[in-house]
Amino acid sequence: MFETEVDTPTWRMESRLKVQECVLSDEVVDADSTEGELWDAIVTPASVKERLRNQTLLSLLVRPSLPFTVTALHGLCTLYGPPGTGKTTLARGLPAQVARYVPGRKARRIEINPHGLMSAEHGQSQQRVSELLGEYVPGLAEDGMPTVVILDEVESMAVARSAASLSANPADVHRATDAVLTALDHNAVAHPHLFFVATSNFTSALDDAFLSRSDAAILVPLPEPEALREILAGTLLALVDAYPRLGELAASPAIGRIAEAARGLDGRRARKAVFEAMAQRLETVLDPESLTEHDLSLAVRNAVAETTK
Repeated sequence: MFETEVDTPTWRMESRLKVQECVLSDEVVDADSTEGELWDAIVTPASVKERLRNQTLLSLLVRPSLPFTVTALHGLCTLYGPPGTGKTTLARGLPAQVARYVPGRKARRIEINPHGLMSAEHGQSQQRVSELLGEYVPGLAEDGMPTVVILDEVESMAVARSAASLSANPADVHRATDAVLTALDHNAVAHPHLFFVATSNFTSALDDAFLSRSDAAILVPLPEPEALREILAGTLLALVDAYPRLGELAASPAIGRIAEAARGLDGRRARKAVFEAMAQRLETVLDPESLTEHDLSLAVRNAVAETTK
């Protein structure tokens, strides 16, 4: 008796290709990896880092041995807060932290770009979300290794259905969000070694049912002046090998005053202010070591003024 060969439908192959393109990275991170530097680079309250690490570890260590009906844990954490506060970088650095405490001292990181899942074609968004989160991602982690899945800017795929814009296809918005929720529910039971970290700048745009499935929603706030001082000084010190005299400015008491003036800036913007300060004068462009307190103070004031427009 001959077996009949069944060809994979073209639409299915095209869908799988689209899904694969949404996976930005899939790699194993060990406890001693330099990936830990990502975590250390973000200046944020220690309580934020501790809560994220502990919630992740609790989920990965407890869920495999207890039924979902007991824990009600979905293996999902939402990091929210203003842009530039380090949410994505923290999520990327998380697997190296997790690896220190799990068997084998290794963890997998899978990073997803949700924007690529959304389609103007009727029903395609739902199909892609279902395939990616319900099939493809679990398949990448089928060896059971503790896995952190990063969903950056998740509001693009878990849209608040109650506020869905009528300019889009509201039925497709509902279906795509439904697909996310269904996948999370399925993975919570079937794949307890998966832990999803979602980041969002706009929690008001997230569906209530998605937020209710988050085991923790953690605010990553704008940095306070002391944190801004650390960010500014750290950025200058990172340049010391190339421009030694910048170390003097980094250690100057002026950095504290400039950090006070930088209140309201996010961490990313504060780092860029150092380079904006260098770009203000041709002299500092040609010789960054000639950067002065006045240059940096002016750049910070300009940056703050731009953010308050």
